[in-house]
Amino acid sequence: MGKFKNKLYRFMYGRYGTDTLSTVLLYVYFAFVLICTVVSIFVRSLWFSIFYYVVATALVVWMLSRMFSRNIAARKRENDKFCGFFKLRKNKFRDRKTHVYRKCPSCKAVLRLPKAKGKHFVVCPRCKNRFEVKG
Repeated sequence: MGKFKNKLYRFMYGRYGTDTLSTVLLYVYFAFVLICTVVSIFVRSLWFSIFYYVVATALVVWMLSRMFSRNIAARKRENDKFCGFFKLRKNKFRDRKTHVYRKCPSCKAVLRLPKAKGKHFVVCPRCKNRFEVKG
């Protein structure tokens, strides 16, 4: 068994491996297979079977291509973007009583601003654009 493990380590050297997005793709694959298996009991259709196999295969290929990719920087950017989306949603919910989140009209950066009534001006820290925010 040690020989196989050593070969696997050498094969994966320099490759991206697993991350949060790959793990979520695996869970989505299992959920999709489970749902389609239950639905296929009631729906006997060739088109449904083709759809099921194509989507399931696409999910597996996407997950494996991410894991075996040597373009580590691109995979890290994809994973950071995926995780950042959910982190922003979590922060918005956590700060819903004290802060508001607005996008800069110039550079599209998301700004966390304290809640205030009325109109006021904000300066974007990234692009230094000054814009009006309604509270």
